[in-house]
Parts: sequence; C-alpha cells; structure tokens
Amino acid sequence: MGLGKPLLLQLNAFNTCSVVKSEAAAMRSKPNILITGTPGTGKTTTSSALAEATHLRHINIGDLVKDKKLHDGWDEELQCFIINEDLVCDELEDIMEEGGNIVDYHGCDFFPERWFDRVVVLQTENSVLYDRLVQRGYAGAKLRNNIECEIFQELLEEAKESYKEEIVVAMKSNTVEDMNKNVTVITQWVSSWVSAT
Repeated sequence: MGLGKPLLLQLNAFNTCSVVKSEAAAMRSKPNILITGTPGTGKTTTSSALAEATHLRHINIGDLVKDKKLHDGWDEELQCFIINEDLVCDELEDIMEEGGNIVDYHGCDFFPERWFDRVVVLQTENSVLYDRLVQRGYAGAKLRNNIECEIFQELLEEAKESYKEEIVVAMKSNTVEDMNKNVTVITQWVSSWVSAT
C-alpha cells in the first residue's frame, strides 16, 4: 500500500470531520497535540512552526528529559538517554490538563490517551530520511533501527493502537513545502477545535 491514498483519506478526514471533544478535552480551552514520527521526519521543525502559528506551547520531550534529568542513564549502543516514562508523565500531568500544548516526541504509547486531541504522525520517504539521519551523525544500529521503524510504519501503528483512530492522522514530511502545508492544515484544525468550545 503506497503512502498517497491512505494519506489523502486521512487528510480529508482531518480537514472535514467535525470536532468531537472528550470529557477531558471539554475542560480545556485549547487542544493538546502530539507530533510523533521517526527521528528525522521533522517533528521539532513542524512543532516549532506550529507553536508560532497557533501560540500553543511546544514541549520537546528529548529536551525535557535532558533538562529535568527524567531518565535512567545513557544507552551507549543507541547513543541516547533511557527515558523514564513515569517521571515524564508526572512532570507533564498538570501542564497537559491545562491544554494548549504541542508535544514533540518519537514515541507515543506511554502518554495517557486523555491528554491528546490530535495525534500527528509525520512520515518521510526512506531515502530522504536516510540522508537526514546521516547528516545528524546517526550510524550503525541507531541508523538501521530508525530506517526500519519508518519502513514498517511502526509509529503510525503504535499511534493507532494507543489512541482513538479518529484523532490519529499521518502526514507526509519530505520537504519544506510539506512541512508548511502540515502547519497550515493543523493550524486550521486548532482554529476549528477552539471554535467548538
């Protein structure tokens, strides 16, 4: 199955579906959005631009883990911190209840479902992703694991298993134009969500 058709269907649903709020969301005046995807798909770039466009708070989980020491040490093989999911969730609980957050992280299955009103999974063609990761200095197991993750669409599947399917949307993120389009589409959704309150 190619990316084109499923993406189009998801974008159409994203653009035209009515906003249905959960009980937790009804308590918030602004939505919470999770931007996820394999490293190198443009999560931080997209989240930063979206935060600027919507005036929502951008929370980069990788930075939060480093800054607040919400980890259980360093993984030498993968060259990254071993995130302590419980500490991260404890740190974010009150902020997420307030609403108005864009959470940027390459995983999604440990966050409470009630936190998010939209889950965006960014996807990038493998050749583009490979070049981006090599440029970042990824090599060996870290490079291979991330490319395989994208090939098998593991994060899209993880998102669909962790959240209501109607709030999960996949978006192509190969170019700057794709990222700009994604920011525009999500900004329109935020406006619709806020108007429904």
